[in-house]
Amino acid sequence: MSLGNNISFLRKQKKLTQEQLADRMSVTRQTVSRWEADEVVPELDRLVEMCEVFACKLDALVREDLSDQSGIYSEIRIKRVAPFKMASYVIISPDPESDALGYIDRWAENCGLKKICPDVKLIGWDFPFVTQEQQNRFGLHGYVAACVVPDDFTTDYPGVMFSQNKEADYAVITIKEPFIQPFERIPNAYKLIMEYLQANNFKEKNQEDIIGCFEYEYKKDDITYMDVFVHVDGVTKVDAFSQFN
Repeated sequence: MSLGNNISFLRKQKKLTQEQLADRMSVTRQTVSRWEADEVVPELDRLVEMCEVFACKLDALVREDLSDQSGIYSEIRIKRVAPFKMASYVIISPDPESDALGYIDRWAENCGLKKICPDVKLIGWDFPFVTQEQQNRFGLHGYVAACVVPDDFTTDYPGVMFSQNKEADYAVITIKEPFIQPFERIPNAYKLIMEYLQANNFKEKNQEDIIGCFEYEYKKDDITYMDVFVHVDGVTKVDAFSQFN
């Protein structure tokens, strides 16, 4: 692992020249060049500032080989997901994913769902109905969070919308540690699925009562994973019938 290689890789990934990164970091181009050549190690405050520019974690920047993408993404597979009932909630805010997932997690606790199902599955997807003014002027975005509930579950506790997702086929890819570089790894997962669908003559399919795409985050052996699901037109060959992973 080379810190300099990481800086160079992330700079190029962001499509920044050494001069542009130097301007954002308030240093000279020569300083950036020396960082990337491992001649000089940036000071801690510079590393923290760099993490904000690159949208990555400090520990990953200094300890991991971020240019090695081989262990980040699984192979793409087709899964048939069983029908499921869900309770969902939409939030529009500067950080809607965390806000919406936090809300749904608290709702599952307050309504008593976690007593019945301690391992509640939380899923989420982007909420597209946010105006350009809300995004550009106020930095607002939308996200829908949902939890899977048993078909026979009922509650008088308010604050969510109940709906049913029909049985459907999804193209699925797994991301390892998605939040090390969330604005790179997660969008790239969608890009890889789109390329896979195009190469294999699959089609995305918008259909009533079926979520077009969603994300499912979970942990195994203290490692965070995220499965990205994109609904595809009916296929004849699928993996084992399942619900998520």
